[in-house]
Amino acid sequence: MTNIKHIEPGARMSEAVVYAGKVYTAGVVADTTVGKSVYEQTKDVLNQIDALLKQAGSDKTKILKANIWLTNIKTFDEMNKAWDAWVVPGKTPARATVEAKLAAPGYDVEIMIEAAV
Repeated sequence: MTNIKHIEPGARMSEAVVYAGKVYTAGVVADTTVGKSVYEQTKDVLNQIDALLKQAGSDKTKILKANIWLTNIKTFDEMNKAWDAWVVPGKTPARATVEAKLAAPGYDVEIMIEAAV
């Protein structure tokens, strides 16, 4: 029997899914900081990721991989300022960051992670 746990499931997607000892998040965008700076949006996104990981029985020290999308790659340093303050030294995941159009105006950063449980 396959044991899949859906965290905050919706009609279109779940915010996270836990399967086979791993947690996969959907792309997480700003909640309370839409339209604000990339630094503020990144902090907001990372706080949401912390909450999803907690619900999955994991934490940021167990992140295996992160994909980050920015609407403007020139904000890379601004995003990294929030990211660097958040990650645990020596426990940083593999990561890719690219520039892309996001789903709606006002969203300037989106992060999707995979972590061990």
